[in-house]
Amino acid sequence: MAQGLDLPASVAPFILRNVTLQGIDSVMVSTEKRPALWEKACKYLPMAKLAALTTEYPLTQTIDVAGALLAGKVRGRAVIKC
Repeated sequence: MAQGLDLPASVAPFILRNVTLQGIDSVMVSTEKRPALWEKACKYLPMAKLAALTTEYPLTQTIDVAGALLAGKVRGRAVIKC
């Protein structure tokens, strides 16, 4: 949601398929409370699971990866290694 908070779509397809849209919005939480909340979140999403969903690409492949992302051909996290 880096472009904005609007979601120009209906949530009906997600509801019908029993899909939950989840995320963490720590922006509105005070900076004092954030570390504890992120620590708690990390307990439920171990780094090993996150690593399994992550693929690193070299900087030279950025344009190709961006095209694949826009075409919906990339699953998980795409990390560009600088």
